[in-house]
Amino acid sequence: MMRHLLLLLCIVLPVSAYAETAEEKGLAIAVEADKRDTGWSDQTSSMKMILRNRQGEESLRDIRNRSLEVEGDGDKALIIFDTPRDVKGTAFLSFTHAVKPDDQWLYLPALKRVKRISSSNKSGPFMGSEFAYEDISSQEIEKYKYKFIKDEDLNGRATFVNERYPQYKHTGYTRQLVWIDKQMYQPLKVEFYDRKGELLKTLTYHDYKQYLNQYWRPDRMEMVNHQTGKSTTLLWSEYQHKIGLTDRDFDKKSLKRAR
Repeated sequence: MMRHLLLLLCIVLPVSAYAETAEEKGLAIAVEADKRDTGWSDQTSSMKMILRNRQGEESLRDIRNRSLEVEGDGDKALIIFDTPRDVKGTAFLSFTHAVKPDDQWLYLPALKRVKRISSSNKSGPFMGSEFAYEDISSQEIEKYKYKFIKDEDLNGRATFVNERYPQYKHTGYTRQLVWIDKQMYQPLKVEFYDRKGELLKTLTYHDYKQYLNQYWRPDRMEMVNHQTGKSTTLLWSEYQHKIGLTDRDFDKKSLKRAR
């Protein structure tokens, strides 16, 4: 209900019309970004995940992704690993929620069983990458409190810099700084600060392309862990939208069917 009310306000009033405090402006920016990325229905894509250790040695994983937009709640997502052989057939299913714990399951083909991911493991690494489970959930407005910090140019792009504070349990972060492109209303950079308030990771987004004349998606994402020296690159391709996916494509049985 809160999300729909916020979206209505943002449609009726421009950001500057009611955003008086830094907190109000920060929230208004987040609402506008959410509004502009609503209505894509469902999406599939392919992805290459490149893992790098401190020495720069790389390992590669090929992944397929499916997503379903859910009105009034967070999105549903299914991630399927195709290579290398030791993770082939592994599938991850996520039902994102606003503030209550996300529902997440992992299918391990070697064990032939579905394992539920504990909500207390939200800050743990996803499949050995520098992305945590909480990083790959859809970013619902109610997950955070917001504060506008400043306007700033980033690599020649005009951005809003927003600070956001997680409102859900078991997060690994105290806060995040987000650079949001003023034209696309999509993030260009996110800094993640750990439970001690120290900079942990930086995520950057590159080579955005527009789909269906509305929705912007990056071709590349780079996550760098400043404390371990490790990094993860995600290379996205073959985006498709509105292909007719339904809830049945995202039930727990779909984990074992994923091939």
